Amino acid sequence: MINLFYRSVKVTLLLLMPFIVDAQVQQEIPPPYNIKTVSFRQNNENVYPYFRLGEAFQFTFDDLFGNEANYYYSITHCNYNWTPSSQLTVNDYIEGFDNQRIQIYENSFNTLQIYSRYTLSIPNKFTRLLLSGNYMLKILNEDREVVFSRKFIVYEDQVSVPLQVKRTRNMEYREEKHNLEFSVKTSSFTFQSPLQNVKVVLFQNGRFDNAIYNIKPQYTIGNDLIYRYDTETQFWAGNEYLYFDNKDIRNAVNNVLRITAGEIYNNILYTNEARASRPYTYFPDVNGNFIVNNVRLNVTDINLEADYAWVFFNLSAPAYFGKEDIYVCGMFNNYAKTDEYKMEYNEKTAMYEKAIMIKQGFTNYMYVAADKRGVINEKDAVDGNFYQTENDYNILVYYRMNGERYDRVIGMGYANSENIIN
Repeated sequence: MINLFYRSVKVTLLLLMPFIVDAQVQQEIPPPYNIKTVSFRQNNENVYPYFRLGEAFQFTFDDLFGNEANYYYSITHCNYNWTPSSQLTVNDYIEGFDNQRIQIYENSFNTLQIYSRYTLSIPNKFTRLLLSGNYMLKILNEDREVVFSRKFIVYEDQVSVPLQVKRTRNMEYREEKHNLEFSVKTSSFTFQSPLQNVKVVLFQNGRFDNAIYNIKPQYTIGNDLIYRYDTETQFWAGNEYLYFDNKDIRNAVNNVLRITAGEIYNNILYTNEARASRPYTYFPDVNGNFIVNNVRLNVTDINLEADYAWVFFNLSAPAYFGKEDIYVCGMFNNYAKTDEYKMEYNEKTAMYEKAIMIKQGFTNYMYVAADKRGVINEKDAVDGNFYQTENDYNILVYYRMNGERYDRVIGMGYANSENIIN
């Protein structure tokens, strides 16, 4: 009887296994060392990964092996909480097929570092997205193993999301935080059970690593959903991004201290000092973005003729030694907290140091303190938090009507803290 019981339990677990797997939260897999300059693009510019349903966009990356390897892609529709939408089949959200080979790739030329640049366009002749929602894009190798993955969101224009950035009412953090006040409005339909069926996600500068989830409407006025919280919708304001500009990879300008030669160029940056205890200073940034560029004469295709350089970062922040790890982050590496971007403390110089291979151009970056699990310490940010900081804010609105099988994204709101209100 006991053996029969265990056999029945084993069979039950096996039957449930697909549902257990399906319920797993989809996490982004960072790319390996040879994959660089991963980016979602529209109109030849890097963009945050939010796209209107039916809009065309591209996903690009470089492979430093430069051997024209075959890469494939798969796309998974996900719920609000990034678990796969188990009630949907691929045919529900894709017209055509995924698991196709990326057919557009080109090799670099006139560069010291060879690479192959891959471009995946959505839609393409094989694949067109049919539904709004969260999506996980996975890039696969010849053996159909996942090489890396990235999140993106497709939305509809069913609602408007008026949004204001305000200083917090909490006097303790009034100089350090931004508070988002917003509403969700539509005359196209009437919300069903909005407290349960409507969800929102709040983003700062396109980052997933500090996004705010699970905020319910505070109250409703007719069919309008109102969000005017004091603490739940607040972000640490951070500081303006640091930058370097090595579009002329052989000359030391724009925060590059000096250049040395090697197999590829070495760009040594000026030492940064932690700015948390310093007064706020405004200077323009691109909110974590980067722009590939090469000003050498006779460049015909910047994306293929821009070279890679070893960029040497130096940070003076002795107060962090022995506490959290410090990472160099930005859109250039999707804010990844991996060993490739973790700074090393040099006890002789009392400096944090790191060399990272980055494609030349204009690059925003920030220093992020995080624990061993990758949890960010935003309160004690290396460069501090100042309400004057200029940030982009986006709000995505999700809605699942009673009986519907997936979480739609029905609208997006945008504001910039340059227009902050007291």
